[in-house]
Amino acid sequence: MSKRSIIAMVALTIIGVLFGVVLASNYKAPAAQKYAGDSGVKLGAPSQIKNPSPDIKALNKAFVEASKAATPAVVSINVTIKAPKHPGGDMQEWFHFFGPDLKLPEAQPEQAAGSGVIISPEGYILTNNHVVAEADVNGVEVVMNDTKRLKAKVIGTDPTVDLAVIKVDAKDLPTAAFANSDDLQVGEWVLAIGNPLGLQSTVTAGIVSAIGRQIGIIADASGRGIENFIQTDAAINPGNSGGPLVNLNGEVVGINTAIATTNAHYQGYGFAIPMNLARAVAEDLIKYGKVRRGYLGVDIASVDEAMAKANGLTKSQGAIVQHLRPGGAAESAGIQEGDIILSVDGKDVNSSPELQSLIGRRHPGDEVTIKVFRDGKTFEKTIRLRSREDEAVASGDGEKEQPAKSTEKENPSKSLTFDGLGLTVRPLTAAEKAHLSVERGVLVSDVKVFGEAYNRRIGANDVILEADRKEIRTPKDLQAIIEKHKPGDAILLRVKRGDQVSFVAVEIPR
Repeated sequence: MSKRSIIAMVALTIIGVLFGVVLASNYKAPAAQKYAGDSGVKLGAPSQIKNPSPDIKALNKAFVEASKAATPAVVSINVTIKAPKHPGGDMQEWFHFFGPDLKLPEAQPEQAAGSGVIISPEGYILTNNHVVAEADVNGVEVVMNDTKRLKAKVIGTDPTVDLAVIKVDAKDLPTAAFANSDDLQVGEWVLAIGNPLGLQSTVTAGIVSAIGRQIGIIADASGRGIENFIQTDAAINPGNSGGPLVNLNGEVVGINTAIATTNAHYQGYGFAIPMNLARAVAEDLIKYGKVRRGYLGVDIASVDEAMAKANGLTKSQGAIVQHLRPGGAAESAGIQEGDIILSVDGKDVNSSPELQSLIGRRHPGDEVTIKVFRDGKTFEKTIRLRSREDEAVASGDGEKEQPAKSTEKENPSKSLTFDGLGLTVRPLTAAEKAHLSVERGVLVSDVKVFGEAYNRRIGANDVILEADRKEIRTPKDLQAIIEKHKPGDAILLRVKRGDQVSFVAVEIPR
């Protein structure tokens, strides 16, 4: 590099340094930043409510105290369900034709979960039958509120009510307090406690939105079930089953069992078995390993406004006896089909589920006093309850009595349509009488959709046997009775469908 070039590079370097000094001398630093951690920043504002209501404070405290009182007795239940021997059934054998190495995959055990509530210090726990019904041997594990895990054995189950009792080997356990569920009223605050969606010791709140609900989900092997649910809007989800519904005293009023849903999760309503019924079941399961339930031997239905009006009752109450079971306690005591049961041992009956629940707590041999309404008069009957087995023995094993052959000539009259009731009837042929096992009646040949008969679940091919407790043999017999009534009146019909005979009340439109 030449001497001239070196001199030029040095000159450029000196010029650059001088330019940088000038820029630096004119630079002004930005203002200092203030951060959220500075002591000068204040967050939040004073409460706008200077004097909170004592009632609100008391209500908050009630929720807290009820939760503290009830939660220690609530447990989580994990169930191992035994896998089927072969998921494909006989297909396993069929696959052997393709060689010994080609086999179906072995089915694996499954797991399910629910909740329960400790009902005695000795380790007895109440839960739902559907939580443990399919449990494998030694496949029930209980997780206590303090996270301690214990194996449990199933003491007994009652599919008729969907309850079960299990037991862990432990002593001095925290135990739930029981309320008298008969005193529960719509509008009361309640808490649902359980382990929904795997979230242990979850508490949700709501009110009792209805009592005496019958939703048609419980049935034992014979197809019978007792449903008298408490309905609540406290959030209940899968995993809550078997957990307690408690009042603000921390007392159990029911056992959470089901939800109304279209997506298998909470959508607004849950259903709990009343504690009085649950307690009676638990006592039997612990003492006998099974439930010794008394039966009246009746098929019943709730009395609504139309049914009350058709029978001469001043208000809708009670349960009407649709059918007497042969050999049952009610038949032996002189109860008749069409009687309306108004109370049991002084406790008013407002629906058929309530009657089921009241009787379902009693044992065979127990005596109950029932108030009956018949033909405008009220009287009492004392009935000694029987077991279902006693009913079967008393009814005998012989063939059903065949109806006497009718000597009446077949009525040639034509069909009649009753527009107000929305139905058409016609005479029965001799062949139809023989096929349907009836001596009399008229056949419902058509029902108007959304008409009165349709809304009362009368359908085509039903047979109307009676109207206002008078025998019906021809369409004109039915017409004569209907014409005696004015708009707004109700008519009591006795209707046969298949093997079932029931009373149905229809109201003449105004």
